[in-house]
Amino acid sequence: MSKRIIRKVAVLGSGVMGSRIACHFAGIGIPVLLLDIVPADAAQSTKPAERNKIVNDALQAALKSNPSPVYTKDVAKKITTGNFDDNMKDIAGCDWVIEVVVERLDIKKIVYEKVEQFRKPGTLITSNTSGIPIHMLSEGRSEDFKKHFCGTHFFNPPRYLRLLEIIPTPDTDPAITDFLMQYGDLYLGKTTVLCKDTPAFIANRIGVFAMMAIMHIKEQLKLSVDDIDALTGPVIGRPKSATFRTADVVGIDTLVKVAKGVADNCPTDEARAQFTIPAWLEKMVANNWLGDKTGQGFFKKTKGSGGEKEILTLNLDTLEYGPRVKPKFGTLEAAKPIDDLTQRLKMLAAGQDKAGEFYRLFHYSLFSYISHRIPEISDELYRVDDAMMAGFGWEIGAFESWDVLGLERSVTAMKAAGYSVAAWVDEMIAAGNKSFYRIAGGKKQCYDPASKTYKTLPGGDAFIVMSHHQDNLVWKNGSCRLYDIGDDVLGLQWFTKMGSIGGDVLSGIQTSIEKAEKDYKGLVIANEGMNFSAGANVGMIFMLAIEQEYDELDMAIRLFQNTMMRARYSSVPVITAPHGLALGGACELSLHSDKCCPAAETYTGLVELGVGLIPGGGGTKEFTLRAADEMHEDEPETITLKNRFLTIATAKVATSAAEGFGIGVYRKGIDEVVYNQSRRISVAKKSVIELQDSGYVTPVQRKDVKVLGRSALGALYAGINGMWRGNYATDHDVVVAKKLAWVMCGGDLSEPSLVSEQYLLDLEREAFLSLCGEKKTLERIQSVLKGGKPVGN
Repeated sequence: MSKRIIRKVAVLGSGVMGSRIACHFAGIGIPVLLLDIVPADAAQSTKPAERNKIVNDALQAALKSNPSPVYTKDVAKKITTGNFDDNMKDIAGCDWVIEVVVERLDIKKIVYEKVEQFRKPGTLITSNTSGIPIHMLSEGRSEDFKKHFCGTHFFNPPRYLRLLEIIPTPDTDPAITDFLMQYGDLYLGKTTVLCKDTPAFIANRIGVFAMMAIMHIKEQLKLSVDDIDALTGPVIGRPKSATFRTADVVGIDTLVKVAKGVADNCPTDEARAQFTIPAWLEKMVANNWLGDKTGQGFFKKTKGSGGEKEILTLNLDTLEYGPRVKPKFGTLEAAKPIDDLTQRLKMLAAGQDKAGEFYRLFHYSLFSYISHRIPEISDELYRVDDAMMAGFGWEIGAFESWDVLGLERSVTAMKAAGYSVAAWVDEMIAAGNKSFYRIAGGKKQCYDPASKTYKTLPGGDAFIVMSHHQDNLVWKNGSCRLYDIGDDVLGLQWFTKMGSIGGDVLSGIQTSIEKAEKDYKGLVIANEGMNFSAGANVGMIFMLAIEQEYDELDMAIRLFQNTMMRARYSSVPVITAPHGLALGGACELSLHSDKCCPAAETYTGLVELGVGLIPGGGGTKEFTLRAADEMHEDEPETITLKNRFLTIATAKVATSAAEGFGIGVYRKGIDEVVYNQSRRISVAKKSVIELQDSGYVTPVQRKDVKVLGRSALGALYAGINGMWRGNYATDHDVVVAKKLAWVMCGGDLSEPSLVSEQYLLDLEREAFLSLCGEKKTLERIQSVLKGGKPVGN
């Protein structure tokens, strides 16, 4: 990566995308200048508040939106607002100018004219356009402008959708393209995808085709809106919003605009007819039924006769709304219990009912289309998969899905059904190649049509995927897999529902540490899939408690505590790399690791109070220990203890890794946020090596933890009773909170004392076991199990 440094960014345009792009840059610590037009009625005003009203209102609306566009609220301080007339001169102090104004070529060119007056030579200038050809934007500009100009297409919302499409022009300096590809990956946490300057680029070209194809198949098979969304959601590895709900969120007018744009600008597209807008979709646009932005689209929120909220579905034959109807397809019901997505896709595509027919037609049309887009929109087919997974939230890419369903078998079936494939696919099969992807030497390789060979995916050791190391499997049990991930480092992952931690996983952690201590430098613990772990297996706890098997329950809790302490006091570094949910027991594992390398999008917290328990795997002990270490002579000793107590008592969950530092889960100067979650295992592995090579010494268990005893216990009890009197806590909440306070104060000690970690663990376990006998606790656990949601959600 070149020595170019981004110290400040200017974002021109503060609409939905502009304001959120500004927030994302501020979130990674970059100061941002956010500009927009002066309101028409403030043209003669001299007051900044009036002249900057548009940009200030837009930024405040973004900061108040849900989900939040920022990792922490205080990052807003890094954003300075202004307007094009008064503050365009300030871009001279910026290293990167990002244009995000309205999608009109004439207006963008006016903005660029102003930019050219003030930008210093060498400054990056990029556009977030999604529909205007990039090369047209830089026409007529200076040589230096053209050299540093590129398309940078973020997806909304920028914080959460990981795709950043990089679209150079023929005039773009290749070094600039390389810089943007690497900067987006390393610092913005993006999957950066190099695109050709073709209509809709990659993700929208394929994504909108898929949606339009589904609409035409819906007509062919006489399926309803509810049918389609049931068939095209999580069951096939797509977001819960599936097809029609996604259209409502994005905006039906936006979908139609992109579809028409492809049809108009791609006259040689063999599937151009698929972009034809159905009559009922044209009618919806004419009626202004554009989705969420107008209050109704394919779905409409209303109130039932009893005042309860009700969601109605549009009947596309009558264009009338009616109650939602739960679809019933035998293939769908049979496939839902299968956790493995690849196995589920095979079963769905083999179904003999209308659902199976839908899956075959959809995949045939998708596979045909993507084959013909190489090399039109990309020379490398893996970029298509990267774009769809990062931009549309697909769990599995299109070419990867083709591999799952069988390349040669699918092509034969497609041709029999009247679907063509590009010539390079036939050539690939004729040469004896069986799949688009393969694993070789722990590296993922992808077929390259140009050279007719397989090439290792870029990124190298930066993107470690443990399951690619099957050839280096060291140990396994029913849930866990332990791999040698290179450089004398072991990697552990497990495969349980929601990453739940039960006996198998605890055994896996203990065994992995034992093997690492014997022959390796250390251990990385991480999981693939959507989440790290939703916590301990509450189903197991519930069964033992309901059967009153308290001896077994005591053993289970001891095993959990001992495993956490084993991680903390091993003779080699143990480092966790969580992402997504890292709740309850998973949070406790993070608390006890030598270092934690969470992805920026990690949602963590000790949430056990939500089911009427306290953290029983060392979490309560660890928060008490940290509170003791944080006590200062110049403030009451109870302050840090109270803050830690409230974090657990309110089951507070950090909504980003940055917030995880704020609630005391992660430690400043020790734990490290990884903005690109694909890099977290690599960063954790590097940390293992650094700790070991710098002379890692086994920590010594603490026997000097200061607990405050009776004085602090009285204060916490008084606060708990106050919450109860104010109707902020139920009778059962009081019971649980007092148990928590008892442990965190070290029990009813007459004066502050120094105790050992084991003393606190014993108190923690006793309190946990006693709460397992509470009827209300069992009712809460049962409610969570029935709902299928993790605690704290």
